[in-house]
Amino acid sequence: MTVGPSARTTAAAPPWQAGGAPPPPSTATTAQHTPALAASAPESAAAATTYRGRFAPSPTGPLHAGSLVAALASWLDARAWNGGRGGLWLVRIEDVDTPRCIAGADETILRQLATCGLVPDAPPLWQSSRGALYQQALDGLIARGDAYPCACSRKDIEEAHAAQGHARERHATLPYPGTCRQGLHGRPARSWRFNTTGFCQKPPVALAHAAQGAPFSIANGTVRWTDRRLGPQEQDVTSVVGDFVLRRADGLWAYQLAVVVDDAAQQITHVVRGEDLADNTPRQILLQRALGVATPRYLHTPLVRGANGEKLSKQNGAAPLDLREPLQALNDAARALGLPAWDHPHHNSLPSALEMWVNAWARTYNGPP
Repeated sequence: MTVGPSARTTAAAPPWQAGGAPPPPSTATTAQHTPALAASAPESAAAATTYRGRFAPSPTGPLHAGSLVAALASWLDARAWNGGRGGLWLVRIEDVDTPRCIAGADETILRQLATCGLVPDAPPLWQSSRGALYQQALDGLIARGDAYPCACSRKDIEEAHAAQGHARERHATLPYPGTCRQGLHGRPARSWRFNTTGFCQKPPVALAHAAQGAPFSIANGTVRWTDRRLGPQEQDVTSVVGDFVLRRADGLWAYQLAVVVDDAAQQITHVVRGEDLADNTPRQILLQRALGVATPRYLHTPLVRGANGEKLSKQNGAAPLDLREPLQALNDAARALGLPAWDHPHHNSLPSALEMWVNAWARTYNGPP
């Protein structure tokens, strides 16, 4: 796989900028057929009621209580949209970080979702089949001067900060100091980075893409946006993160580039995910702007925490969901989202419980953006 611009270039618009409406669920594209979908909602009266959401788990193990909260929230948001008329809910398997993926975990996750009544409206999509799209996006960024090769290792970055007297905080990632921004100086390239500093020096931006696009602003390196649950947010990406990785030193695609390209290609209008990913949003907004695609509306859900106060995750040993009683697992997830519990011990109807939570979600989360 190439690390720099690919040898084949074309004047055709990239798939995530191609025109046309999305296919109906019955003709949706699977992982073996890459979709060529428009990035922005159609400019029409119907645009105001268009909704395409997604749940995007990584197949590093089965779903646990925390990931069910995110799955249920994204499903409810899609079903409650437009006065209960609903929108499309998609599932994307984010298996781009292949060393961490576990064989068969993707199918386990899909079975768990189905057991809980959370069935996508189109066949799932696997990121591991989409390297050509990511390469095409990287090629475009390089051609416009928005990405550059980097020779630095983590140790190089730590030493650069230490030389400036900057101590690393616990659990914090050091911002990239820009060592390779002006060239490799004879060192071999290891990865590719987004030129955050250079991009943010371009004229300030305050945009809303079509009727569905989320408003945001970019000025002096600071990205400002509004989360549907957390409210107004901002981050100075240049100082907090710096120039972030698009393609890793091991040749794998970085999460930030893959998620932006796929959200655009699938015409995702609304992203509902865990609060731990909120600080990724400004990087993704910058990439969306650089690639010329729409910015979805974001809602970041409460986190489920373990007894030690840490976020419940596969990495810290979260137990797989016990779905012998799926309604009980969904009840726990609903409570974590601030929704009422299904309290009908003699009426264990999964569809009825989900319908109740759709209505409760609409009252709780679907107010004015």
